[in-house]
Amino acid sequence: MALSEDPKDISSLPDPGDGSERRGRVRLRRAALLGAPAFALAATLVVLTAQGALAAQFAISGMPFTVTADTLQGRGFGQFGGLDNMPEGSPNAGDTGGQVLVIITAIREAELTNLCQSVELGGTYLHITAGNRGTPVKASGLTTDSTEISGKLAAFDNIEIGGDASTFDKPPVKGPLGVFGQQADTVTIKDVRQTNYATTATRFTLPDLHMSFRSRGC
Repeated sequence: MALSEDPKDISSLPDPGDGSERRGRVRLRRAALLGAPAFALAATLVVLTAQGALAAQFAISGMPFTVTADTLQGRGFGQFGGLDNMPEGSPNAGDTGGQVLVIITAIREAELTNLCQSVELGGTYLHITAGNRGTPVKASGLTTDSTEISGKLAAFDNIEIGGDASTFDKPPVKGPLGVFGQQADTVTIKDVRQTNYATTATRFTLPDLHMSFRSRGC
């Protein structure tokens, strides 16, 4: 049934005498009261996301994967601690309670050469490579949730160590209030190796992508 575009038309309808008009108004008022908090929450989330206060969140599988690269170069770097969660009842939870303490690395713009990613699947490995023929992998708004990070050399420009992660303005996302972190204008890591539980990016470009199953990981 189509509703009148003019709100005044509602009040001009004849009263059927059974109280339906009054009940209709009560339902509309109740719906408006319930909708107001939801609208306010949605608006707040939009603002916080636009300000970089929130990162995209999802339930992790709980299966770690390895990422390696000959070189990682980034602009707008930040790093702080976080906690990833698995779905309730996940078979990968073990004795962790379904939670994994992670190092969140956030980079506004990143390039990686000779990227390799692998995850073990029941004795075999899903193996992904890209950026190994002269054109690097590029990512915008990149975040990685890692339990281990290593490299032969790491270099930073204008690094700040020990800042509150909620105040960061160089990486694409901020961390929680009161959490120790570090940020820098740029980062370069040679022979980087990560054990990750999650990766997100607003844009990920992988030239010369190749996927296969192999007996060994990266």
